[in-house]
Amino acid sequence: MRNRRLISAVLLAFVVSSCSLDIDETDSLITEGSSDVFNGVTDPGSAITNLYNNISSQAGDQANLFALQEVTTDELMVLTRGTDWGDNGIWRTLHQHTMGPNHAYINQVWNDKNSAVLRATEIIDPLTDATDEEIAQAKFVRAYNMWLVMDFWGQVPFRNPVDGPEVTPSVFTRAEAYDFIVQDLTDAIADLPSGSSTSDTKTTAVKATAKFLLAKIKLQANVYKGDYGAGDLQDVIELVDEIETGGYAIVGGGYFDIFVGPEFTNTDVIWNVPAGVGNRMWNGLHYNQPAKPGEGNDGGGWNGFTTLAEFYDKFEGDPNENVLGGDQEERRGFTQTLASTNEDNFGFGFGFQIGQMFSFSGGSAKALTDRGGAPLVFTREVPGLVGNNERTGIRVLKWSPANGAFTEGLVMARFADAHLMRAEARLRLGNTTQALEDVNFLRRKRANTPDLTSISESALLDERGRELYLEGWRRHDLIRFGVFKDAWQFKEAGDGHTDLFPIPASALLSNPNLVQNEGY
Repeated sequence: MRNRRLISAVLLAFVVSSCSLDIDETDSLITEGSSDVFNGVTDPGSAITNLYNNISSQAGDQANLFALQEVTTDELMVLTRGTDWGDNGIWRTLHQHTMGPNHAYINQVWNDKNSAVLRATEIIDPLTDATDEEIAQAKFVRAYNMWLVMDFWGQVPFRNPVDGPEVTPSVFTRAEAYDFIVQDLTDAIADLPSGSSTSDTKTTAVKATAKFLLAKIKLQANVYKGDYGAGDLQDVIELVDEIETGGYAIVGGGYFDIFVGPEFTNTDVIWNVPAGVGNRMWNGLHYNQPAKPGEGNDGGGWNGFTTLAEFYDKFEGDPNENVLGGDQEERRGFTQTLASTNEDNFGFGFGFQIGQMFSFSGGSAKALTDRGGAPLVFTREVPGLVGNNERTGIRVLKWSPANGAFTEGLVMARFADAHLMRAEARLRLGNTTQALEDVNFLRRKRANTPDLTSISESALLDERGRELYLEGWRRHDLIRFGVFKDAWQFKEAGDGHTDLFPIPASALLSNPNLVQNEGY
């Protein structure tokens, strides 16, 4: 007999509804026949699987969610080369923070995440005869998706499954959404399985996954609530301690090995999804950089995404070269050179790619050229977001074709991140000695990465950038440290209103309870 759950007190208190979109058969379950009444999800297990599949497909995309998380920051920009990657300015406006309420990626993520909140709520509803663990999984998924809506827009529409399309959705304030999400994760932790830090199946939530997300949200409480409440930072420390007690730990002896999927038995990975990581590789590599024959991408890269020189310079080492055996720290990676011939890698290095690019085949190396015949030398210098040749910009390979052209397995949460969150909580509580030791403990796990002699908020932010680049956290971090509004390459300083994205124009038209965010 499956357990039924009472509607939570929070749900009753708000008497709220879901996304601002009109309800149709893709938004809610409709009873067959003349009645349009929600009678519960008939197969909650399959519905939960579909929700996780949606997370995976959205996480693996180079546009939409990833673009909002990374192209808006000092980690990534998408350069127009001739007419390539112009796309009517859709990438430029994100990087320059000039996006508006009709931006396609903003609209798509709004729809994706609000739809997922509704579908998870249908599983949680008492009319669905779900088990305790199914409800816990649904609450984790709802919390994850609602957190992104709260983080991106500051307002969260919510619909009860029993509400019809004639009911105007109510809207949580950011503070109300924060409390709702914290409660969902607290409930989920109680009934999720314990899991294992060395399991080869980390694609659905276990207790550690929910604790990680809860710690992440509480660390950002200064953004969501205006200040840290009593106990928020201590909660972060205790949640990370509990994750560590469960066997999760920082992994040394090969930084880039952490990210090789599709299964992740290393103790650093807490959560991954089975998405392909091809977009993380090929969107920056040049057209003349094909995969090793038989790997599935003989056509080469797409030559759009690059990093900023100022972000690259946050890593230790000679800024003008990044070769295997050089003096750079391990996390900056290396490019393949004539002196580091490795046919197995077919010319692909790891991390930041700068200088002459090579390919290796048949035991010999070949210096690559661009399509016009000029040496394929990736440069620090970039003239602008437009007007680029094929070679400008440093490229990034956290996931490298050296491990396969379209390997599956995208890391979503790592203990190294949790460890740095704990260090930050200690720093914010005034324990600078322990915070510095925490950071240096991590750095000692990374080759050629010397100890820091002091710690500050800016130093910790830089360390998070070096450890977690391209993992989807940079925007959140920059906002939490109060510098998302600052200037960086090809972006002017702002007034801070872009800490929130604009509410899509279509959502405002369909739900009068939504109010456009300031500045748009």
